[in-house]
Amino acid sequence: MTTSAPQVNKQKPVNIRALAAKCCYGVIDKGRSLSDELPKQQDKATAKDKGLLQEICYGVLRYLPELEHDVRGLMQKPLTGKQRVFHFLLMVGAYQIKYMRIPDHAAVSETVAATGALKNRHMKALLNGVLRNFVRAREAMVINSSQETTSVSVTPLSIQYNHPSWFIKKVQQGYPEQWQQILTANQQKPPMWLRANQQHHTSADYQKLLASAEIAISSIEPLSQAIELTRPSDVTKLPGFEQGWVSVQDGAAQQAARLLNCQRDDVVLDCCAAPGGKTCHILEQTPDIAAMTAIDVEASRLIRVEENLTRLGLKANVIAADAADAKTWWQGQLFDRILLDAPCSGTGVIRRHPDIKWLRKASDIDALVILQQQILKEIWPLLKPGGTLLYATCSILPQENSEQIKHFIENNDDAKLVSIACGDTDNSNVIGWQLLPGEKNMDGFYYAKLLKTM
Repeated sequence: MTTSAPQVNKQKPVNIRALAAKCCYGVIDKGRSLSDELPKQQDKATAKDKGLLQEICYGVLRYLPELEHDVRGLMQKPLTGKQRVFHFLLMVGAYQIKYMRIPDHAAVSETVAATGALKNRHMKALLNGVLRNFVRAREAMVINSSQETTSVSVTPLSIQYNHPSWFIKKVQQGYPEQWQQILTANQQKPPMWLRANQQHHTSADYQKLLASAEIAISSIEPLSQAIELTRPSDVTKLPGFEQGWVSVQDGAAQQAARLLNCQRDDVVLDCCAAPGGKTCHILEQTPDIAAMTAIDVEASRLIRVEENLTRLGLKANVIAADAADAKTWWQGQLFDRILLDAPCSGTGVIRRHPDIKWLRKASDIDALVILQQQILKEIWPLLKPGGTLLYATCSILPQENSEQIKHFIENNDDAKLVSIACGDTDNSNVIGWQLLPGEKNMDGFYYAKLLKTM
């Protein structure tokens, strides 16, 4: 009697370029966030390919107008309808050729092979022709760029800077001398910042642990002692991450706990708290506060808050609640300190979330300003006389920041603006503290500190 050899279940290799095209299609054409869409596609990839997939998706979204402009002249008509995903596959190929170290022939062949994974091999010839022409056009551009020319072509700003026109206009209005710097900073890859848990180690002691683990440090932010790594690290390689010794949090966001300056026995409220980084930071720095309440309108996002609290060994009263409607959740106890990390446009963190450029619309800003006003109006009565409210956004738009706070102070006699210590920046004559993207290599962020005088 003979027995046949056991069948080996070999998983068919996944084409990373096809996954990238699907991801970008989901973000741009379907309006889904990159934070939701990318993990879905990464789940289909091997561990070693997840990083490549992320690099391609982030790159295409950073340079989308430029890439579309580059290939538009190489096609007779745009791809629409069921062929639309192949439009993004072309962008995937163009990004690799233009910005990655992948050899041109490999970028073209792997991208063309993705037509099979996307179940339309009829597109193979088109993709192959366009991308090969793109390679030749790039080679010609390199040659031409080395030769003097008197011709001047005016490229739209949206293509030059890879941002939507409406946003460029707003940045120009708000920052007439810095707008180019801001747009350029948004295109950079962000650094990785760490926050040492003071319940386990000081920042200085944790720096020694990083050195022992051969993880290099680029800088230390002096006000918050935030640690900037020379290059990003897998969190599993960070000393004591699972034990709650450290968290990943941008240097700008780490200013919140310092500025709120909670004291022993304070009753504290963190509004719009998810994913909980600032909630945890406050508890790490001042474990002897009387109580911490963290609320967020989206119950699903509070899962992250609970997870962070558990990993760090911290406790807070976490409530799914609408900060704009206090009567539905407030129990009547006034707060000594309130952190209002208000819903905003996210225009300060575009370098971390390039999809914001394409998901956010000009019409969103006015609606956000109204919502911020509603929350400020609703939360202010919950603050004790003599208490402090710290208003924060990850936006750079004056409408959401300095103009918002100016409007609030003008309409509330018991609100006094408190000067913010922000190192070498003189903000004595401005409303709040506006960090611009890339400033001190941190994200764009805004803070305003308000004292309730009576």
